[in-house]
Amino acid sequence: MTPGPPVRGWPRQLVYPAAAVVLALGAPVGLMAVRLADTPPSAAVAGDEVRRDRSTYAYVTLSTMVVFALFGYVLGRQADALVRLSRTDSLTGLGNARSFEEHLVQETARAARYGEPVSLLAVDLDGLKKINDAHGHRRGDAALQAVAQALQQGARASDVAARIGGDEFVLLAPSTSSAAATALAERVRALVAAVGLDGLSVSVGVATAQGTDGAPVLLREAADRALYEAKQRGRDRIVTVRDPALTAPDA
Repeated sequence: MTPGPPVRGWPRQLVYPAAAVVLALGAPVGLMAVRLADTPPSAAVAGDEVRRDRSTYAYVTLSTMVVFALFGYVLGRQADALVRLSRTDSLTGLGNARSFEEHLVQETARAARYGEPVSLLAVDLDGLKKINDAHGHRRGDAALQAVAQALQQGARASDVAARIGGDEFVLLAPSTSSAAATALAERVRALVAAVGLDGLSVSVGVATAQGTDGAPVLLREAADRALYEAKQRGRDRIVTVRDPALTAPDA
């Protein structure tokens, strides 16, 4: 899984140059309009004008296309970068709450359409305040980054990891059963423990929806309940919730 969420749809660094090339076609048309300003317009007159001065029209057309395309490419790259920044958590490089909510709606809708499971891991860094108080905020930031790295290492290419709050992370796992999601949670917990930072651990709540409508809200609530239960049981553990509301009657 690559850090940070991708830009949705066609990249602007491709769309902008394509649009710029189309706009560049106005240059030879404008040149022709100036030259034939006193001549009644017709296809025959326009054709004769181009044939008389092909090199000029070719130069104007190609040079304008190249300049406009390069300009569009630069603007498109900047626009793509701004979109990524608006959807990325700056500290960890993971997606932020906005990008996660978009993925959650999309994946739960797809799961409902095809009758597939979709799982959500609610991950909370245990004792971040204690780490900050004992070792400073730089150590706390390092702990958050370590959790993000564990999520990236433990997840598959199709999974979506995000940081949605101060010490709150989520991992959305499409086409993943409850058992597989629990195994994924254990892998993430073990990776965090292997970092070796003093006092660093995570609690994880796991919930799975199977072909249900309204699953975004149901799935979030179920995962949050499981996470709360993991905290109540002493932290540094995984709780998987099995809620009938998350399963369609015929599933």
